[in-house]
Amino acid sequence: MSASKLENAKHCDYQSPLATRYASKEMRYNFSDQHKFSTWRKLWIYLAKAEMELGLDITPEQIAEMESHVDDIDFEAAAKEEKSTRHDVMAHVHVFGNQCPKAAPIIHLGATSCYVGDNTDLIILRRGFDILLPKLANVLSNLSKFALEHRDLPTLGFTHLQPAQLTTVGKRATLWLQDLLMDERALSRAKDDLKFRGVKGTTGTQASFLQLFNGDGEKVKKLDRLVTQMAGFERHYAVTGQTYSRKVDVECLNVLSSLGSTVHKICTDIRLLANMKEVEEPFESTQIGSSAMPYKRNPMRSERCCSIARHLMTLANNCLQTAATQWMERTLDDSANRRITLSEAFLSADVILMTLQNITEGLVVYPEVIARHIAQELPFMTAENIIMAMVKAGGDRQVCHEKIRVLSQEASAQVKQHGKDNDLVERIRRDSYFAPILNQLNDLLNPQTFIGRAPQQVVEFIDEEVSPVLKNYEGFLGQSVELNV
Repeated sequence: MSASKLENAKHCDYQSPLATRYASKEMRYNFSDQHKFSTWRKLWIYLAKAEMELGLDITPEQIAEMESHVDDIDFEAAAKEEKSTRHDVMAHVHVFGNQCPKAAPIIHLGATSCYVGDNTDLIILRRGFDILLPKLANVLSNLSKFALEHRDLPTLGFTHLQPAQLTTVGKRATLWLQDLLMDERALSRAKDDLKFRGVKGTTGTQASFLQLFNGDGEKVKKLDRLVTQMAGFERHYAVTGQTYSRKVDVECLNVLSSLGSTVHKICTDIRLLANMKEVEEPFESTQIGSSAMPYKRNPMRSERCCSIARHLMTLANNCLQTAATQWMERTLDDSANRRITLSEAFLSADVILMTLQNITEGLVVYPEVIARHIAQELPFMTAENIIMAMVKAGGDRQVCHEKIRVLSQEASAQVKQHGKDNDLVERIRRDSYFAPILNQLNDLLNPQTFIGRAPQQVVEFIDEEVSPVLKNYEGFLGQSVELNV
């Protein structure tokens, strides 16, 4: 078959868009067959080394033979073996043994399938968090700079998606930052809470290893500790069934799903602001917004984040169902769905963080548009200030209130019924009743007087809450990402 036909043949099989279109190379590798099965082999080596150290008849020559074949996995031979045996672990035991004939008798000695399967999953989950956290830190860093830069730029606040008291562009960004900080804490905690399954045997009793060591329980305990340390973990779960508790998967997926909700909220805000033409995500010079409408600047990156975040948020339920339906020491109906769910959760989280990092590296703000929107709403919001100024100038509050009410309704009709600008201020200027305070109107309408402590809140929040967290990632900050599409 020609090279072009081989290339085209690849497109005849379904491939997950998370892998082919969106996720990073490092996260794809983390969940790849190469990483998975080479880790299995490393775990068999750790087990053999520990068993040799504790006195079993295993030689350094056997260990060296296994170490020389860690990465050269014959996937074709393994697939053929699995088709025959219907058992993935034994298929790889046989293939590894064929490559390591001297070590073949001691590969997987005393272990059950979950020794390699579950321990590898825990290694992969931990590595997944290691990949995600620096990306999250870069988003925090980008948004911190954005918040500080725009900390005193007034903008309309919105409650119920209706114009409300002013805030600032930077202060709104701190609301995004606060949620992301909670996600950083949750992801870090989930990662740090991960332990190693260790060497527990078929139902978690370590019976097979107790037999190997002629009933010496202390050696079995030491075996567990040694393999755990070789795998790079400080702790192992004290008790397991055949598997580690599937509650562990629940904890991991819960924090990833929660991250999904945060990113969805942030990107929804950006999409709404883009609709108002106040803030936009980056838009490249050659980018096409619409195949039919050349003028459009669709917020496609934010839309992608929302789309994949929704998928991510649904995956936690799968883990909850799995944890709830594990029978006694273990049932195999967790296997197929975990292959899908765990990988898709981490790849989805990877995608939305990469995309959000890209968005936050180039957010564009349009102050003139924001000012125009403020000008449309601020006159209504200043009514109380104008009344107070008139009272101070000797006016009657009730009379002033009625004057403002009538003029406000007239101005509102201009906006809603005739599509004109809000002219409440001009109506006030033309009404002789307000002559005593006309020289104060500009000050009363200054947006800066309506933002409270927002600028100070931004600085304080970043100094006290964000910066201490970012110090933990100093070596990773500033690493830009390039999206696949």
